[in-house]
Parts: sequence; structure tokens; C-alpha cells
Amino acid sequence: MPVPEPLTDEEIVERLADLPGWEREGDAITRTFKHSYHETIHLAMYVAAKAREISHHPDIHITWQRIRFEITTHDAGHHLTERDFELARHIDAIAAGHGAEPV
Repeated sequence: MPVPEPLTDEEIVERLADLPGWEREGDAITRTFKHSYHETIHLAMYVAAKAREISHHPDIHITWQRIRFEITTHDAGHHLTERDFELARHIDAIAAGHGAEPV
């Protein structure tokens, strides 16, 4: 699979406007959800399965009743690419399906 091209700052701002709740932190986008501890584990497993399917993996941080996703394209030198925003849309859908609340 070819390495995707990094997005420009303007492209990143445009894509974030279509993904409420996601924030840029340096060369990554992040979002946190709230749910019971066990449900955050289930949510992580479903996101991991989708990530494996599309071959693009987020960093997942789980704490008590919180799950935080951090996405960047490692293959593109830790820059944001279209693949990051595609994965963010999948994560939003999976989180909504599990009843996770945005923080």
C-alpha cells in the first residue's frame, strides 16, 4: 500500500470541521469518550477490529470510564492524512453504536 500524502493545515481544518469533537494535537487528532470501564474495553476491541480491517491503527488510552483515541499516520512520518479522518469517522460510528458519550 502506498504511503498517503500528508494533508495541509487548511485541509486538516476543513476535515475537522466535519468531525465535531475531534481536536488536533500537534500531528495527531484525538477524541475522548466516557462509558463504563468494561464497555470501554469492548469499544477498544471493536475499534481494533475495524483498524485491522482497514490497516490503520489508532493509539488507544483507557482509564477509569474514559477511552481516548489518538490518530496519526505513522507511515507518513507521523503526519495527518486522509486515512486518519476516515478512521475517526469509523470510531465515531462505533462509539455511537456502543452508547459511549463524548467528553
